[in-house]
Amino acid sequence: MRACVVFLWLGTCGLAFSDWPGFRGPEGDGVSREEASLPATWSESENLGWKVDLPGWGSSSPIVFGGKVFVTCYSGYGTVSGSGTRGGGARGDAGEPDALKRHLLCYDAATGEKLWESTVAGTGEEDEYRGYLTEHGYASATPVTDGQRVYAVFGKSGAYAFDFESGKQLWEASLGGESDSKRWGSGSSPILWGDCVIVTASSESRSMKWLNRETGEEVHEKEAGMFDLAFGTPAVVALPEGGEEIVIGVPEEVWGFDPETAKLKWYASIPMNGNLSPSIVSDEEGVVYVYGGYRTKGSMAIRAGGEGDVTDSRVVWESPESSYIPSPVLHDGHVYWINERGKVTCADAVTGEVVNSVMIDGELAGGPKSRSVYASMVLADGKLYGTTRVSGTFVFEATPELKQVAQNVFAGDESDFNGSVAVSDGRLYLRSNEALYCVGEGG
Repeated sequence: MRACVVFLWLGTCGLAFSDWPGFRGPEGDGVSREEASLPATWSESENLGWKVDLPGWGSSSPIVFGGKVFVTCYSGYGTVSGSGTRGGGARGDAGEPDALKRHLLCYDAATGEKLWESTVAGTGEEDEYRGYLTEHGYASATPVTDGQRVYAVFGKSGAYAFDFESGKQLWEASLGGESDSKRWGSGSSPILWGDCVIVTASSESRSMKWLNRETGEEVHEKEAGMFDLAFGTPAVVALPEGGEEIVIGVPEEVWGFDPETAKLKWYASIPMNGNLSPSIVSDEEGVVYVYGGYRTKGSMAIRAGGEGDVTDSRVVWESPESSYIPSPVLHDGHVYWINERGKVTCADAVTGEVVNSVMIDGELAGGPKSRSVYASMVLADGKLYGTTRVSGTFVFEATPELKQVAQNVFAGDESDFNGSVAVSDGRLYLRSNEALYCVGEGG
């Protein structure tokens, strides 16, 4: 069942279990089910396969497919100190918005050799580099690939498709030129379903768009004011009775769409407001787990597959425990997550009750009250990998005891690590504002 879901999502027979083709992996849930012998510790002198410098900054995560690693970044504007872990607010001259460029880079996964680079010029219409936008910048959406094309979202510059082998730009599509109410910029990553790329253009047009993979032509569009501040990536949810849905959380509601028609099938009220940044995950029974919120935080489990308002009929549990930015993972009947302040939590997936909760054991830059974690936790080889912004990656055993195994820091890189770990073929791939790293046993 799960393997079939992956096949449908990517629409290609080229998928291998070792590939990590989009945000949070092959099923969009942050879980690698086949990898083994992954390192628990690394540094510049231990288990480092290669490191390459990037031509700009970015908060997107790397992806891996067919022996190639892809990553996005931006340059020309807004690459001055602005991390919230170091006091907040941009310091220095941000430059001119007209100079903004986005980059999509392709590297050999084994050697780090750069195979190609494609560059897209900005429109000069992006939100000003100030406030919370300085904490993630202008390359926050993780690309996705089907092995034929690589699809990237570059804010008000639009959505793009590039040839997988050469990096040639194949098409571009406008996402709109609006701004979210806070001017925080893009956060959601594109996903694939059927013949379409699905993009949540919450900041650009308060909409979700279905774009034809081959041409970029708009197939469906759902507009709604409530898409404002919906920064999570939508999930493809397999229903126990058959079929799939596209599910996304927005402030105060969760929506389930028919992926064929883009029609809203069901919705549920949730107490989480302000903004929703974590992405939804689902289990094999079609239960979706929703996290997030700002002033009112929380988490909920809801059975997908309903009709109309399912608030009273399909909510499984509700809890005040939550994560503001990082997304959770499911494993052996438990939900695991690391929150923005470095607290790691394990909850019972059936009841929502917290089983265990610990603070990471190690120095956390900015202190316990800062937003020190943007990346989502990744589960692979029985380990939980939680990357912090400037204090390294913490590794835990994937059991309710939450035993911490290591804190891994690249001491020579003091820039932000906002992207989540990618896992492929016995290796881990991490990115910072400065560099892309490949980590594996024995280097």
